[in-house]
Amino acid sequence: MTKSYWLWYPGDMELYFAMKQNFSRVERGFSWPAFWKSEGFRNRVVFRRTYLLEEETEFRVTCRGQGHVVVGEDKYPFGKVITAPRGEVGISIHCARIEAFPAVYIEGETICSDRGWMASDYAAPARPAGFSEYFTDPWQDPSVWEYSEKVYSPVSAEKVFVEKDDRGNVVETRAPGPGAVSGYLYTFETELTAMLEVLNTDGTPIDILDVKTMQVCCGESREEALDMLHCYYSWQVDTETGRCPRCAFRYVFIPGRAREVYAIHQYVDIPVRAFFKSGDGLLNRIWEVAAHTFSLCSGIFFIDGAKRDKWIWGGDAYQSICINPYLFADPSIDRRTLTALRGNDPMTTHINTITDYTMLWIFAVWQHCITYHDLEYLASMYAKMQSLMDFLKDQTDEKGFFTGRSGDWIYVDWADLDKEGPVGAEQMLYAGCWKIMGKAASLLGREGDAALYEERFSILKKDIEEMYWDGEKGAYVDSFTSGRRHVSRQTNIFALRCGIAGEDRRKQVLENVILNPQIPAVTTPYFAFYELDELGQEGMTEALYDRMVSYWGGMLARGAVTFWEEFDPMVPVSRQYDMYGDRFGKSLCHAWAASPLYLIGRYLVGLTHVLNEKGETGFVLSPSLEHLGTLDCGFQVCGGEKTVRIRHRNGILRISTDAENGLLILGGKEIPLLPNREFQAEI
Repeated sequence: MTKSYWLWYPGDMELYFAMKQNFSRVERGFSWPAFWKSEGFRNRVVFRRTYLLEEETEFRVTCRGQGHVVVGEDKYPFGKVITAPRGEVGISIHCARIEAFPAVYIEGETICSDRGWMASDYAAPARPAGFSEYFTDPWQDPSVWEYSEKVYSPVSAEKVFVEKDDRGNVVETRAPGPGAVSGYLYTFETELTAMLEVLNTDGTPIDILDVKTMQVCCGESREEALDMLHCYYSWQVDTETGRCPRCAFRYVFIPGRAREVYAIHQYVDIPVRAFFKSGDGLLNRIWEVAAHTFSLCSGIFFIDGAKRDKWIWGGDAYQSICINPYLFADPSIDRRTLTALRGNDPMTTHINTITDYTMLWIFAVWQHCITYHDLEYLASMYAKMQSLMDFLKDQTDEKGFFTGRSGDWIYVDWADLDKEGPVGAEQMLYAGCWKIMGKAASLLGREGDAALYEERFSILKKDIEEMYWDGEKGAYVDSFTSGRRHVSRQTNIFALRCGIAGEDRRKQVLENVILNPQIPAVTTPYFAFYELDELGQEGMTEALYDRMVSYWGGMLARGAVTFWEEFDPMVPVSRQYDMYGDRFGKSLCHAWAASPLYLIGRYLVGLTHVLNEKGETGFVLSPSLEHLGTLDCGFQVCGGEKTVRIRHRNGILRISTDAENGLLILGGKEIPLLPNREFQAEI
């Protein structure tokens, strides 16, 4: 029997769960739904298909919603076994649902809910129905995502005393005074996204009177959990389940007597398919912590951080899509995230209200499609890519520079940028989008579109060079209207990334900006990704390695078990968790801080995913072994379908793969890697 899936209008599942995800933020007792437009799913859908049957056949339709089935001219209720006659038979399934998106499941030997069905919302032309590998059983409701679970016990429980300091914070005290509160601090080995179960020490449920007065304080840091006033999550135990709501934490403080505490970690089971072990212990630890960080920020979607926002942000998602092939190599989470971020047409607002995040969505779609050779997804998104570019084009000035609209958020980075007039970094990204559109159109065989987009890129590139290049500074400036001629790493890094700077200017930007200590340093892992990526592109792996182990190693030295949203080594330990004017505002488990997975895999191991001239997936391997010493690692390649393993010990390099189109660059030579035949070399 052909495999059946639950079917829905394409994009509706992603929009529904994105709404739930973006509405899930809670802090200090209040809910904080995301502050951007919430895209809706369809309430009314019809699924259609025509069969040419050699003999009559039976099928049954299960629906999450209400409606009926039409076979020819006859109508049937859901759940009834229906006999379709021999010959050409048209089937339509009409489904409506108010509280969630309509979905249908069809069981039968011949007629079933496989990939041949079309869906319509009674307005737009029919499109191939949406489906997911996660929803293949008739008993499921696709609007309910069943998380995998694993139970953890604390690694320690200690009695502590806390009291208010002179700034109004609740802090740990070694010599408790009259106003001190005693309780127990429970520490887990690392950060988790979990529900807490709290019991008496003998394993019995807590008395209901106890529950009503008990305060359960959770924190990513020890300091946060102990600060009963300012910790983000402070719960009361549910009287029926004995549990607290799902949240991210490593530490739990419960005032009063000792309790029995368990963390029920809930996660989407995306298998880790890569491994890495080198002769550099610090690098290995950075890889392990980055992998755990990334896993906690990867679920139904890529989210920004495990604790605070838990929202789907476009810039964060782009970097996650770059990282994904070097850990999970799972294309489905890419597609869910990209579909959710883009929403419906017509486009009326920027993604996350941020202009650069709208542009980075184009970069993210392209990154996904070239990594997995996912032309089907590229074709399905192409019209939305075009309408997004039309949306951007409508926000340009008479010179063709992107300006945005009043109230739009130009983010770029948490840095001092000159944002007066058309912002330089935005022009780089805008031009880069036209360049990508040309490549996407060409890959889909739309040569007329490709020529138009390439021309727009060329014109904009010329104008950027004329208005933003400062010959005296040997760099691109943030703004040409303010007169400040301010030079930032961010604008120049985007100039390199988006193909604006020619070879001569690339060298000047590297010398005058990227390698210039006088230019203010990047302090967020977000933009450290872009900066180190450019160092890697230039073959400067030693500088990349040094900065990576210094920056991420600096977080480890401060006690990090997951990597943080922002890190400035000059900030004192007492303020290291502060951000946004908030004592514990910094996310200590942030997706964009997991980029060492990409940087190690892409530049130290030297693995690049490529499409060859025939449009076939392949890979290039150019290892930088001087930074790794001994090495044993493995990654998925060729769209995640094949593997490559690299080993280096005692001067012998061994590479094995089951993939076609593998290429090793070693000592300046190009060496084809043959499938199922180990390569060996003494180096």
